[in-house]
Amino acid sequence: MSFKEGDYVIILYRERKYLRKLVKGMSLSVRGHTINFHDILGKQDGQRVGEFFVLSPTLEDIILLGFERKTQIVYPKDAFYIALKLNVKRTDKVLEFGTGSGAMTTVLSYLAGEVWTYETSKDFYANALKNWEKFNLCTNVKAFNTNFLEAHFEEEFFDACFVDVKEPWEYLEKVWKVLKQGKVCAFVLPTTNQVSKLLSFMKPLFTDLEVMEILLRHYKINPERLRPEDQMPAHTAYLIFGRKRI
Repeated sequence: MSFKEGDYVIILYRERKYLRKLVKGMSLSVRGHTINFHDILGKQDGQRVGEFFVLSPTLEDIILLGFERKTQIVYPKDAFYIALKLNVKRTDKVLEFGTGSGAMTTVLSYLAGEVWTYETSKDFYANALKNWEKFNLCTNVKAFNTNFLEAHFEEEFFDACFVDVKEPWEYLEKVWKVLKQGKVCAFVLPTTNQVSKLLSFMKPLFTDLEVMEILLRHYKINPERLRPEDQMPAHTAYLIFGRKRI
């Protein structure tokens, strides 16, 4: 593909990465080097332009570099593993509540047939819609600015569920009712005392319980001096999984 005006593009300068919308007359300067956006038009994905490379943004790039955050997002290191554990397929309807900035919704939308997401905060809800509209994402998402407890469904309506709220145990009985038999529900929580309380509520309703955290360590890309980066994204959240039992 070749880039045209209005496209979003990743501009790579050494290890630095920038997400920009191609608008004539605009430019980017990094450490004394400048790339004019006009010079990117017509270039191919992966092509070098002066001291820069131009690339199509991945979903991860869009979430990390393009989304405005009103609340902590589910980081890709956690989000894509959660989606794998949920076993999401194109025919599935997925429930989410605690939309936040819409990052996890976007990952689920990429894989599922439909995503139904609920957010009580008007500010968070509006920001998530803005993020999706900006990048033309989540067209298969039904978003609601209301509490999930106020929603009405048939029993066993959803194929998977993701929960990102402070007190998920308050919603467990309803989640159990609307989730299909044997299907997975995933939760993210920041503290161990929350996890302990959630587990005690889950045991009568879910089986195959798991608790984990994912640590990610990047390495410096100098082949002559290969070593870890000085900083790493370690603990972001505990991930909790369970499958509906009967």
